[in-house]
Amino acid sequence: MMYIRYSYEQLNDFCTTAFQKFGFTAQQAKSITDVLLLSDVYGIESHGMQRLVRYHKGIEKGLIKVDAKPEVVFETPVSAVIDGHDGMGQLISIEAMNLAIEKAKKSGMAVVSVKNSNHFGIAGYYAKMACDQGLVGFAMTNSEAIMVPTFARKAMLGSNPIAISMPAEPYPFFFDSSTTVVTRGKLEIYNKLSKPLPQGWALDENGNPCSDADRVLKNIVGKNGGGIVPLGGDTEQLGGHKGYGYGMLCEIFCSIFSGGLTSNHTHIDGKGGTCHGFMAIDPAVFGDANALKERFSVFLQELRDAPKAEGQQKIYTHGEKEILAYADRMKNGIDVNINTVAEMKDLCDYLGLDCVKYLGDVDFSKAKQSSYK
Repeated sequence: MMYIRYSYEQLNDFCTTAFQKFGFTAQQAKSITDVLLLSDVYGIESHGMQRLVRYHKGIEKGLIKVDAKPEVVFETPVSAVIDGHDGMGQLISIEAMNLAIEKAKKSGMAVVSVKNSNHFGIAGYYAKMACDQGLVGFAMTNSEAIMVPTFARKAMLGSNPIAISMPAEPYPFFFDSSTTVVTRGKLEIYNKLSKPLPQGWALDENGNPCSDADRVLKNIVGKNGGGIVPLGGDTEQLGGHKGYGYGMLCEIFCSIFSGGLTSNHTHIDGKGGTCHGFMAIDPAVFGDANALKERFSVFLQELRDAPKAEGQQKIYTHGEKEILAYADRMKNGIDVNINTVAEMKDLCDYLGLDCVKYLGDVDFSKAKQSSYK
Protein backbone atom coordinates (compact mmCIF):
# COMPACT_ATOMS: atom_id res chain seq x y z
CA MET A 1 0.00 0.00 0.00
CA MET A 2 1.27 3.43 -0.97
CA TYR A 3 1.97 6.14 1.59
CA ILE A 4 2.64 9.84 1.06
CA ARG A 5 5.09 11.55 3.41
CA TYR A 6 4.31 14.99 4.79
CA SER A 7 6.08 17.18 7.28
CA TYR A 8 4.37 17.98 10.56
CA GLU A 9 4.13 21.59 9.42
CA GLN A 10 2.31 20.63 6.19
CA LEU A 11 -0.31 18.56 8.00
CA ASN A 12 -0.66 21.16 10.73
CA ASP A 13 -1.28 23.87 8.13
CA PHE A 14 -3.87 21.76 6.31
CA CYS A 15 -5.71 20.69 9.46
CA THR A 16 -5.89 24.11 11.07
CA THR A 17 -7.13 25.60 7.80
CA ALA A 18 -9.73 22.85 7.40
CA PHE A 19 -11.02 23.16 10.97
CA GLN A 20 -11.40 26.91 10.54
CA LYS A 21 -13.38 26.22 7.37
CA PHE A 22 -15.55 23.92 9.49
CA GLY A 23 -16.41 26.98 11.60
CA PHE A 24 -13.93 26.84 14.50
CA THR A 25 -11.82 29.80 15.62
CA ALA A 26 -8.10 29.81 14.89
CA GLN A 27 -7.31 28.88 18.52
CA GLN A 28 -9.90 26.09 18.55
CA ALA A 29 -8.57 24.77 15.25
CA LYS A 30 -5.04 24.71 16.68
CA SER A 31 -6.17 22.85 19.81
CA ILE A 32 -8.04 20.18 17.82
CA THR A 33 -5.13 19.80 15.40
CA ASP A 34 -2.65 19.37 18.27
CA VAL A 35 -4.62 16.35 19.50
CA LEU A 36 -5.02 14.90 16.02
CA LEU A 37 -1.37 15.17 15.03
CA LEU A 38 0.04 13.93 18.33
CA SER A 39 -1.60 10.65 17.41
CA ASP A 40 0.21 10.51 14.07
CA VAL A 41 3.61 11.54 15.42
CA TYR A 42 3.24 8.91 18.16
CA GLY A 43 2.59 6.30 15.47
CA ILE A 44 -1.12 5.83 16.25
CA GLU A 45 -2.40 6.08 12.67
CA SER A 46 -5.93 5.00 13.57
CA HIS A 47 -6.65 8.24 15.46
CA GLY A 48 -4.73 10.77 13.39
CA MET A 49 -5.31 12.22 9.93
CA GLN A 50 -7.61 9.40 8.95
CA ARG A 51 -10.19 10.76 11.42
CA LEU A 52 -10.37 14.23 9.85
CA VAL A 53 -13.09 13.48 7.30
CA ARG A 54 -15.21 11.70 9.93
CA TYR A 55 -15.16 14.84 12.06
CA HIS A 56 -16.33 16.90 9.10
CA LYS A 57 -19.12 14.43 8.39
CA GLY A 58 -20.15 14.65 12.04
CA ILE A 59 -20.38 18.42 11.79
CA GLU A 60 -22.31 18.27 8.52
CA LYS A 61 -24.83 15.85 10.04
CA GLY A 62 -25.29 18.00 13.13
CA LEU A 63 -23.75 15.35 15.37
CA ILE A 64 -20.97 17.77 16.36
CA LYS A 65 -22.03 21.33 17.16
CA VAL A 66 -19.27 23.82 16.37
CA ASP A 67 -20.69 26.57 18.58
CA ALA A 68 -21.38 24.38 21.65
CA LYS A 69 -20.29 25.75 25.02
CA PRO A 70 -19.38 23.12 27.66
CA GLU A 71 -21.12 23.69 30.99
CA VAL A 72 -20.16 22.59 34.50
CA VAL A 73 -23.43 21.18 35.86
CA PHE A 74 -22.12 19.76 39.17
CA GLU A 75 -19.00 20.56 41.13
CA THR A 76 -17.13 19.95 44.39
CA PRO A 77 -13.51 20.82 45.31
CA VAL A 78 -12.39 17.41 44.00
CA SER A 79 -14.88 16.63 41.24
CA ALA A 80 -17.05 18.02 38.47
CA VAL A 81 -19.53 16.95 35.83
CA ILE A 82 -19.46 18.75 32.49
CA ASP A 83 -22.23 18.73 29.88
CA GLY A 84 -20.52 19.11 26.51
CA HIS A 85 -23.76 19.98 24.72
CA ASP A 86 -22.68 17.89 21.71
CA GLY A 87 -19.55 19.93 21.02
CA MET A 88 -16.19 18.90 19.59
CA GLY A 89 -14.72 16.21 21.82
CA GLN A 90 -11.18 17.60 21.83
CA LEU A 91 -12.24 21.07 22.95
CA ILE A 92 -14.53 19.75 25.69
CA SER A 93 -11.85 17.34 26.91
CA ILE A 94 -9.06 19.92 27.06
CA GLU A 95 -11.34 22.09 29.20
CA ALA A 96 -12.27 19.13 31.40
CA MET A 97 -8.68 18.02 32.01
CA ASN A 98 -7.60 21.59 32.70
CA LEU A 99 -10.32 21.74 35.36
CA ALA A 100 -9.12 18.44 36.86
CA ILE A 101 -5.54 19.76 36.91
CA GLU A 102 -6.61 23.00 38.58
CA LYS A 103 -8.54 21.15 41.27
CA ALA A 104 -5.75 18.61 41.83
CA LYS A 105 -3.22 21.38 42.41
CA LYS A 106 -5.48 22.78 45.12
CA SER A 107 -6.90 19.59 46.66
CA GLY A 108 -4.39 16.88 45.76
CA MET A 109 -6.55 14.98 43.30
CA ALA A 110 -9.66 15.45 41.21
CA VAL A 111 -12.02 13.60 38.87
CA VAL A 112 -14.02 15.25 36.10
CA SER A 113 -16.68 13.32 34.20
CA VAL A 114 -18.18 14.50 30.89
CA LYS A 115 -21.45 13.73 29.11
CA ASN A 116 -22.90 14.72 25.72
CA SER A 117 -19.58 14.96 23.91
CA ASN A 118 -18.08 13.39 20.78
CA HIS A 119 -14.94 11.48 19.76
CA PHE A 120 -11.95 13.11 21.49
CA GLY A 121 -8.95 11.59 19.68
CA ILE A 122 -6.37 9.67 21.69
CA ALA A 123 -6.98 9.42 25.43
CA GLY A 124 -3.26 9.74 26.05
CA TYR A 125 -3.21 13.38 24.97
CA TYR A 126 -5.19 14.39 28.05
CA ALA A 127 -3.26 12.15 30.44
CA LYS A 128 -0.11 13.78 29.05
CA MET A 129 -1.54 17.25 29.82
CA ALA A 130 -1.48 16.43 33.53
CA CYS A 131 1.92 14.72 33.35
CA ASP A 132 3.44 17.76 31.65
CA GLN A 133 2.52 19.72 34.80
CA GLY A 134 4.08 17.20 37.18
CA LEU A 135 0.85 15.35 37.97
CA VAL A 136 -0.34 11.83 37.28
CA GLY A 137 -2.99 11.95 34.57
CA PHE A 138 -5.73 9.49 33.68
CA ALA A 139 -8.14 9.77 30.75
CA MET A 140 -10.79 7.48 29.34
CA THR A 141 -13.85 7.55 27.11
CA ASN A 142 -16.75 5.43 26.02
CA SER A 143 -17.82 5.38 22.38
CA GLU A 144 -20.28 3.93 19.94
CA ALA A 145 -20.77 0.29 20.95
CA ILE A 146 -18.15 -1.91 19.26
CA MET A 147 -17.14 -4.36 22.03
CA VAL A 148 -19.00 -7.65 22.20
CA PRO A 149 -19.19 -8.77 25.86
CA THR A 150 -17.92 -12.24 26.71
CA PHE A 151 -20.41 -14.89 25.50
CA ALA A 152 -22.56 -12.30 23.68
CA ARG A 153 -23.01 -11.66 19.94
CA LYS A 154 -23.93 -7.97 19.97
CA ALA A 155 -21.67 -4.98 20.65
CA MET A 156 -22.64 -3.30 23.93
CA LEU A 157 -19.56 -1.34 25.04
CA GLY A 158 -17.23 1.02 23.21
CA SER A 159 -13.51 0.53 22.68
CA ASN A 160 -13.36 2.28 26.08
CA PRO A 161 -9.66 3.20 26.17
CA ILE A 162 -7.82 3.96 29.40
CA ALA A 163 -4.71 6.15 29.42
CA ILE A 164 -2.26 7.07 32.16
CA SER A 165 0.83 9.27 32.10
CA MET A 166 3.19 9.81 35.02
CA PRO A 167 6.44 11.78 35.40
CA ALA A 168 9.63 9.70 35.19
CA GLU A 169 13.16 9.88 33.81
CA PRO A 170 14.50 9.81 31.15
CA TYR A 171 10.97 10.11 29.73
CA PRO A 172 7.48 9.91 31.22
CA PHE A 173 5.45 6.74 31.58
CA PHE A 174 2.74 6.86 28.90
CA PHE A 175 0.18 4.10 28.45
CA ASP A 176 -2.89 4.40 26.22
CA SER A 177 -4.89 1.32 25.31
CA SER A 178 -8.37 0.38 24.26
CA THR A 179 -10.05 -2.35 26.29
CA THR A 180 -10.89 -4.09 23.02
CA VAL A 181 -8.29 -6.13 21.14
CA VAL A 182 -8.11 -3.28 18.61
CA THR A 183 -9.99 -0.04 17.99
CA ARG A 184 -12.56 0.71 15.32
CA GLY A 185 -9.94 2.94 13.71
CA LYS A 186 -7.69 -0.08 13.20
CA LEU A 187 -10.51 -1.86 11.36
CA GLU A 188 -10.94 1.23 9.19
CA ILE A 189 -7.24 1.10 8.31
CA TYR A 190 -7.52 -2.58 7.31
CA ASN A 191 -10.63 -1.78 5.28
CA LYS A 192 -8.80 0.99 3.41
CA LEU A 193 -5.96 -1.44 2.71
CA SER A 194 -8.43 -4.18 1.61
CA LYS A 195 -6.68 -6.52 4.04
CA PRO A 196 -8.39 -9.37 5.95
CA LEU A 197 -8.55 -8.91 9.70
CA PRO A 198 -6.29 -11.16 11.79
CA GLN A 199 -8.01 -14.09 13.44
CA GLY A 200 -9.34 -13.24 16.89
CA TRP A 201 -10.13 -9.57 16.33
CA ALA A 202 -13.80 -9.49 15.43
CA LEU A 203 -17.11 -11.35 15.33
CA ASP A 204 -19.90 -11.32 12.76
CA GLU A 205 -23.58 -10.73 13.49
CA ASN A 206 -23.96 -14.35 14.62
CA GLY A 207 -21.07 -14.21 17.07
CA ASN A 208 -18.68 -16.14 14.84
CA PRO A 209 -15.10 -15.08 14.03
CA CYS A 210 -14.98 -12.68 11.07
CA SER A 211 -12.03 -11.37 9.03
CA ASP A 212 -14.05 -9.05 6.75
CA ALA A 213 -13.39 -5.50 7.99
CA ASP A 214 -16.09 -3.94 5.80
CA ARG A 215 -18.72 -6.37 7.08
CA VAL A 216 -17.82 -5.79 10.72
CA LEU A 217 -17.81 -2.00 10.30
CA LYS A 218 -21.19 -2.02 8.57
CA ASN A 219 -22.61 -4.20 11.34
CA ILE A 220 -21.30 -1.76 13.96
CA VAL A 221 -22.83 1.26 12.22
CA GLY A 222 -26.08 -0.56 11.49
CA LYS A 223 -26.16 -2.09 14.98
CA ASN A 224 -26.80 -5.46 13.38
CA GLY A 225 -24.79 -7.53 15.86
CA GLY A 226 -21.16 -8.56 16.03
CA GLY A 227 -18.20 -6.26 16.61
CA ILE A 228 -14.73 -6.33 18.15
CA VAL A 229 -13.76 -8.69 20.97
CA PRO A 230 -12.45 -7.53 24.38
CA LEU A 231 -8.77 -7.62 25.32
CA GLY A 232 -8.02 -11.29 25.84
CA GLY A 233 -10.40 -12.53 23.15
CA ASP A 234 -13.93 -13.87 23.01
CA THR A 235 -13.55 -16.57 25.67
CA GLU A 236 -12.62 -16.69 29.36
CA GLN A 237 -9.74 -19.08 28.69
CA LEU A 238 -7.38 -16.29 27.61
CA GLY A 239 -8.94 -13.62 29.79
CA GLY A 240 -11.52 -11.98 27.54
CA HIS A 241 -13.75 -11.39 30.55
CA LYS A 242 -10.97 -9.24 32.02
CA GLY A 243 -10.92 -6.92 29.02
CA TYR A 244 -14.71 -6.77 29.30
CA GLY A 245 -14.31 -5.80 32.96
CA TYR A 246 -11.78 -3.05 32.16
CA GLY A 247 -14.28 -1.73 29.64
CA MET A 248 -16.84 -1.55 32.42
CA LEU A 249 -14.39 0.31 34.67
CA CYS A 250 -14.09 2.93 31.94
CA GLU A 251 -17.87 3.09 31.57
CA ILE A 252 -18.25 3.82 35.30
CA PHE A 253 -15.90 6.82 35.17
CA CYS A 254 -17.44 8.13 31.95
CA SER A 255 -21.16 7.51 31.56
CA ILE A 256 -22.21 6.42 35.06
CA PHE A 257 -20.48 9.21 37.00
CA SER A 258 -21.61 11.86 34.49
CA GLY A 259 -25.19 10.65 34.20
CA GLY A 260 -24.70 10.37 30.44
CA LEU A 261 -25.32 7.65 27.88
CA THR A 262 -23.72 4.23 28.19
CA SER A 263 -21.98 3.05 25.02
CA ASN A 264 -24.92 0.98 23.79
CA HIS A 265 -27.16 4.06 23.78
CA THR A 266 -24.76 6.43 22.01
CA HIS A 267 -24.97 7.24 18.29
CA ILE A 268 -28.69 6.62 17.96
CA ASP A 269 -31.18 8.93 16.22
CA GLY A 270 -28.57 11.49 15.21
CA LYS A 271 -27.03 12.02 18.66
CA GLY A 272 -23.49 11.13 19.66
CA GLY A 273 -23.68 11.29 23.43
CA THR A 274 -20.09 10.18 24.05
CA CYS A 275 -18.88 10.39 27.67
CA HIS A 276 -15.36 10.89 29.05
CA GLY A 277 -13.56 10.61 32.37
CA PHE A 278 -10.47 12.52 33.54
CA MET A 279 -8.41 12.32 36.71
CA ALA A 280 -5.38 14.23 37.95
CA ILE A 281 -3.36 13.33 41.05
CA ASP A 282 -0.61 15.37 42.67
CA PRO A 283 2.15 12.89 43.66
CA ALA A 284 2.81 15.09 46.71
CA VAL A 285 -0.26 13.59 48.41
CA PHE A 286 1.89 10.47 48.86
CA GLY A 287 5.03 12.23 50.14
CA ASP A 288 7.98 13.85 48.43
CA ALA A 289 7.07 14.11 44.73
CA ASN A 290 10.70 14.10 43.57
CA ALA A 291 11.50 10.99 45.62
CA LEU A 292 8.44 9.24 44.20
CA LYS A 293 9.50 10.14 40.65
CA GLU A 294 12.99 8.80 41.35
CA ARG A 295 11.65 5.50 42.73
CA PHE A 296 9.40 5.09 39.70
CA SER A 297 12.26 5.89 37.32
CA VAL A 298 14.49 3.28 38.97
CA PHE A 299 11.77 0.64 38.63
CA LEU A 300 11.21 1.46 34.96
CA GLN A 301 14.93 1.10 34.31
CA GLU A 302 14.92 -2.27 36.10
CA LEU A 303 12.17 -3.39 33.73
CA ARG A 304 14.18 -2.30 30.69
CA ASP A 305 17.24 -4.12 32.09
CA ALA A 306 15.35 -7.37 32.79
CA PRO A 307 16.66 -10.57 31.13
CA LYS A 308 15.50 -10.67 27.51
CA ALA A 309 13.64 -13.55 25.94
CA GLU A 310 15.56 -15.56 23.36
CA GLY A 311 15.84 -13.63 20.10
CA GLN A 312 14.72 -10.32 21.59
CA GLN A 313 16.96 -7.27 21.46
CA LYS A 314 15.18 -4.77 23.68
CA ILE A 315 12.58 -4.43 26.44
CA TYR A 316 10.46 -1.30 26.25
CA THR A 317 8.53 0.50 28.95
CA HIS A 318 5.34 2.31 28.04
CA GLY A 319 6.00 5.63 26.36
CA GLU A 320 9.43 4.78 24.95
CA LYS A 321 8.14 3.76 21.52
CA GLU A 322 6.05 6.92 21.32
CA ILE A 323 9.07 9.08 22.19
CA LEU A 324 11.13 7.35 19.47
CA ALA A 325 8.30 7.67 16.94
CA TYR A 326 7.89 11.35 17.80
CA ALA A 327 11.57 12.08 17.23
CA ASP A 328 11.58 10.22 13.91
CA ARG A 329 8.40 11.74 12.51
CA MET A 330 9.16 15.30 13.55
CA LYS A 331 12.52 14.99 11.77
CA ASN A 332 11.66 12.81 8.77
CA GLY A 333 7.94 13.35 8.25
CA ILE A 334 4.66 11.50 8.73
CA ASP A 335 3.52 8.79 6.31
CA VAL A 336 -0.17 9.07 5.40
CA ASN A 337 -2.06 6.26 3.68
CA ILE A 338 -2.88 7.14 0.03
CA ASN A 339 -6.56 6.37 0.69
CA THR A 340 -6.60 8.86 3.56
CA VAL A 341 -4.90 11.42 1.31
CA ALA A 342 -7.64 10.79 -1.28
CA GLU A 343 -10.22 11.67 1.39
CA MET A 344 -8.23 14.79 2.21
CA LYS A 345 -8.28 15.76 -1.49
CA ASP A 346 -12.06 15.39 -1.65
CA LEU A 347 -12.31 17.49 1.49
CA CYS A 348 -10.14 20.16 -0.17
CA ASP A 349 -12.49 20.17 -3.16
CA TYR A 350 -15.53 20.46 -0.90
CA LEU A 351 -14.04 23.30 1.14
CA GLY A 352 -12.64 25.13 -1.87
CA LEU A 353 -9.01 24.68 -0.83
CA ASP A 354 -6.07 24.38 -3.22
CA CYS A 355 -5.34 20.64 -3.11
CA VAL A 356 -1.88 20.90 -4.68
CA LYS A 357 -0.87 23.64 -2.23
CA TYR A 358 -1.72 21.55 0.82
CA LEU A 359 -1.21 17.96 -0.37
CA GLY A 360 1.18 18.22 -3.32
CA ASP A 361 0.76 16.78 -6.82
CA VAL A 362 -0.36 13.27 -5.85
CA ASP A 363 -1.18 10.41 -8.24
CA PHE A 364 -4.44 8.96 -6.90
CA SER A 365 -4.73 6.17 -9.48
CA LYS A 366 -3.82 3.57 -6.86
CA ALA A 367 -6.20 4.89 -4.20
CA LYS A 368 -9.56 3.34 -3.35
CA GLN A 369 -12.59 5.49 -4.05
CA SER A 370 -12.77 7.95 -1.21
CA SER A 371 -15.36 7.16 1.45
CA TYR A 372 -15.92 10.91 1.65
CA LYS A 373 -18.07 10.81 -1.49
